[in-house]
Amino acid sequence: MLETIKYLIGWPGPSGFGSKSTAEQVTEIRGELRSITAIITGGTSGIGAETARVLASRGARVILPARSMKNAEETRDKIVTECPEAEIIVMKLDLSSLNSVTNFVDRFHSLGFPLHILINNAGKFAEEHTISEDGLEMTFATNYLGHFLLTKLLMKTMVETAEKTGIQGRIVNVTSAIHKWFTDDVISYLALISHDKSHFDATRAYTLSKLANVLHTTELASRLKQMDANVTVNCLHPGVVRTRLTRERDGFLTDLVFFLASKLLKTLPQAAATTCYVATHPRLFNVSGKYFMDCNEASSSKLGSNSIEASRLWDFSELIISKGSKAAFDQFHHNHLEF
Repeated sequence: MLETIKYLIGWPGPSGFGSKSTAEQVTEIRGELRSITAIITGGTSGIGAETARVLASRGARVILPARSMKNAEETRDKIVTECPEAEIIVMKLDLSSLNSVTNFVDRFHSLGFPLHILINNAGKFAEEHTISEDGLEMTFATNYLGHFLLTKLLMKTMVETAEKTGIQGRIVNVTSAIHKWFTDDVISYLALISHDKSHFDATRAYTLSKLANVLHTTELASRLKQMDANVTVNCLHPGVVRTRLTRERDGFLTDLVFFLASKLLKTLPQAAATTCYVATHPRLFNVSGKYFMDCNEASSSKLGSNSIEASRLWDFSELIISKGSKAAFDQFHHNHLEF
């Protein structure tokens, strides 16, 4: 009850920020970001667009990868209208396609830009069972594997940028508190829903992908530490965004339920705050492998922080990228779940 009250009133945690803090507020201390280049996936709408707007307004060069170039250009135009000096570069990217991810990274590298911040924000909730061109359930392919490959291919540039500039690189994985709902074997369920439609449940597939984001953070943090790289990685739950709810009014009780629910939701500036905090705040220097909510460190699920499961998913992901999903699933079955 106490935690709920603190959330409702926006009580600040140890960071000095809370659920009511905005992206503008958490980036004030950092001030100018003119030397920073950031890539933000899913930056054409919602939380991603607000994150892009705030970072660009602080002077960062922002790369907006998007499946729809039209949406990306519209987002860029809106930001530039507000901040004429903003540098926004739109580029084509479909995260559900490993080939598209590779092509995007090749184009990015051809520009010769440094890379200080990578925000893996894009998310998809596939209501219908769909298989990606790489043979994987679409939600998992988009929310996790595309970001896994994107991060892997950009890592060298981020490490080199940190070495040359002395500015610590930051990777931010946007996940969800809903990752705690998934408690089964990650690869087993992925195999089921990638091969048999009857096992597909949209919500469960989404929770799987969000748990995978947390496991990615856990393992990558360990690998970056072993590399002694001046790059950190953290993940976060942004909160649930306030939306316009269309409904038939049905008296006082219904209105009361919606009123109470609305108090648990966030505005876009509030929802983007934790992302901007983790990506830029000086307080998080050398902080890596952590999970954040409301701009403060929190606890992920027990499974999400399991280093053995994190390493297992990493190895499986590498196998998909190098040999394809069929070979990866075949080896998975052959090894009797022992990755």
